Amino acid sequence: MRPPQAVTSRDNPLIQRLRKLAQDPTAYRKLGDIWLEGDHLCAAAVQRQVEIDTAVVADTAWLGEHGSAAGQDEQARRLTNLATVAQRVVVVPEALWRQFTGLESPARIGFILGRPHTPALLAGVPTVVLDRLQDAGNVGSILRSASALGVRQVVAIKGTAALWSPKVLRAGMGAHFGLHLVEQVAPEDLGALEIPLVATSSHADHLLPEAPLPEPCAWVLGHEGQGVDASLMKQCAMTVSIPQPGGEESLNVAVAGAICLYESLRRRT
Repeated sequence: MRPPQAVTSRDNPLIQRLRKLAQDPTAYRKLGDIWLEGDHLCAAAVQRQVEIDTAVVADTAWLGEHGSAAGQDEQARRLTNLATVAQRVVVVPEALWRQFTGLESPARIGFILGRPHTPALLAGVPTVVLDRLQDAGNVGSILRSASALGVRQVVAIKGTAALWSPKVLRAGMGAHFGLHLVEQVAPEDLGALEIPLVATSSHADHLLPEAPLPEPCAWVLGHEGQGVDASLMKQCAMTVSIPQPGGEESLNVAVAGAICLYESLRRRT
């Protein structure tokens, strides 16, 4: 590993770039880089053997392994070991780190990755389609469920929260690296999936436990307030509803998605 580079000025181009990546959800689309902040996300990227361009570490964490009074601190040692997988390491003062961090309790390490090339839709694989979901926490949670429950691909319709934004990345907790992700897709392009679309609806054809689910299928999860767009609903081969004997009007979309994905998995296995 090359010796770490010290950056101490708030006007440094790297610091300005990090500030944009951390604070603007769609900055990665313009800048071509993705910012992963926190040891959990960084460790997930390393585990998936993602190529790391730059590791950025606060000096308090780096010095913890290199001669400070905190030299025996296990957390500092772990952060330093994570950083060494990157092609270059940049060390910044703690005060400067706090100017671009997106976390209230800074984990003091982050990776800069090159933005993945926009991939083509995969045909014939279990898929989730996100129709204009707005909440980054919901989107990240759905990615986690999809990765855990055997889904290969997640497709985001135009208007959905940016999949590689910092908030979605944190909510996904590493799920991004195990999924084929395609975003800013037009509804009319979904035919390339070559599998039936299945949507949840309160006015459904079937209850989920008895529904003759196609396998594989693409589960369509709609906007938190508006549900699935009417034109997209017309493309669906089937609609299902989730039994709610407790009488609630509706379920959170991430919860509903997890239930539907589990039902598909249960039948496959």
